[in-house]
Amino acid sequence: MLDLAQARQWLLSGAPALIITVQHTRGSVPRNAGTRMLVGLDAVAGTLGGGHLEWQAIARARQALAADSRHPAPFDWRVALGPSLGQCCGGEVTLHFEPLNATVLAAWPTPAVRFVLQLYGAGHVGQAIVAVLAHIPCRVLWLDAREDAFPLPSTLSPAPLPSHIERLCSDPLEAEVDLAPPGAFHLVLTHDHSLDLRLAQTILHRQRHHADIGWFGLIGSATKRARFHHRLSHHGFTAAELATMHCPIGLPDLLGKEPGVIAVSVVAEMLMAGEIATGCPPVSVGN
Repeated sequence: MLDLAQARQWLLSGAPALIITVQHTRGSVPRNAGTRMLVGLDAVAGTLGGGHLEWQAIARARQALAADSRHPAPFDWRVALGPSLGQCCGGEVTLHFEPLNATVLAAWPTPAVRFVLQLYGAGHVGQAIVAVLAHIPCRVLWLDAREDAFPLPSTLSPAPLPSHIERLCSDPLEAEVDLAPPGAFHLVLTHDHSLDLRLAQTILHRQRHHADIGWFGLIGSATKRARFHHRLSHHGFTAAELATMHCPIGLPDLLGKEPGVIAVSVVAEMLMAGEIATGCPPVSVGN
């Protein structure tokens, strides 16, 4: 996912580049209209969906840069994704090529997000989920009461968080529940079961009074769910209210307790919940 921050860094570097935008589509195509990709003489950022279409688009962009790297003229390329291109999507796409400059950055569109998430917990599972969400159009506030729980840049992971993910050290974490925007998702996976319980109670309390929690997930087993149901019922929450708490989290048929497996499963569940909440159909992906 190419974002404005990446494009701004490219422009500041001074290296000539073309931005390729999927302008129009018809039928089955690898990526939807509005998808963007940056191409320089020796680097690329973003993707048009891969395959021969992307390789040819990169080649055309580099030909234009090689001919005039400082002032390449904008142009369009309309192509059918048939056998001649080595792809069997069957659709048609028009790509727009233009030089990266300040005017392009000023008109950069605000991408639609799949969901807004408050993620409570910076442990191994939280870190794995954030790694997946780095490639998803969403907005994330990543929360923990322990500053040293967040991973530090290293030789293995030197890159900063993408611009759509913000981390925040906050104590008490429960205070952040009421600060979330209406419709936000809440995912609780802290290091402390008692903190998980307090967060669950606060989230359910907000849902009772405002009915604006988009989705609520809590990490844990069926046993943890039963214990939390029992304790929360003593705080006056009804069975219908407790049913809005998704625990265990993730797709039920995807087994495995490795953080990476949990992350993929939970992000898939949230994407599905986001489509239900917005009424958006599943994204159709071509080859």
